[in-house]
Amino acid sequence: MPCPSPNFLRALRSPACAAAVAAVLAVPPAHARSSPAAEAPAPEVMQLVQRAVATQDNRGHAFAVVDKKRARVHVFGGDGTLRGSSPVLLGLAKGDDSVPGIGERPMAQIRPHERTTPAGRFASEPGVNANGEDIVWVDYDAAVSMHRVRTANKADRRLERLASPTIADNRISYGCINVPAAFYDGQVKPALGSTHGVVYVMPETEAAEHRFPFMRTPSAR
Repeated sequence: MPCPSPNFLRALRSPACAAAVAAVLAVPPAHARSSPAAEAPAPEVMQLVQRAVATQDNRGHAFAVVDKKRARVHVFGGDGTLRGSSPVLLGLAKGDDSVPGIGERPMAQIRPHERTTPAGRFASEPGVNANGEDIVWVDYDAAVSMHRVRTANKADRRLERLASPTIADNRISYGCINVPAAFYDGQVKPALGSTHGVVYVMPETEAAEHRFPFMRTPSAR
């Protein structure tokens, strides 16, 4: 199921409402949290992390880095310590920008080539969707969030796509970042699900320096 338009969620966006719904729907913590996957973050991911922390771009907040080229998300503490990594599902279409006004359009009117996961630095915040499920807003205006993978449409085979060793089949969503439920509850929710944070979505069509000024050398700024 795609992410709903913000038009349906304005009344649910307040921190008080989000906290109340999250408290009702809270999933008891697992005895063992998700551990980092064997695959280490790519060098360019770690370069971003080091520069973000060194320049205090993350403002001391926990943050996530979405590596679109490898269809993975990495969650870090405010000091840059890796907490966990996981495969993710991303927007069907390749591209780094959302279509203007896409967050205000009915889902049926969003064409396949418009279903992108935008790249850039996003100030994340906890929220809830139209079904009362807790999510993490990445780009509210574009209706892009990070949430547990949804399996209602069996034809999408989303769990199989997450488990697949390939990355080509990880492109399926309308733009939202789908995360395995256990990883969401064990890593994403504790880091970003109760307070403001930062989500860095790395571009796939241009150099990261074009999206993140803090990564540029002084002479290139």
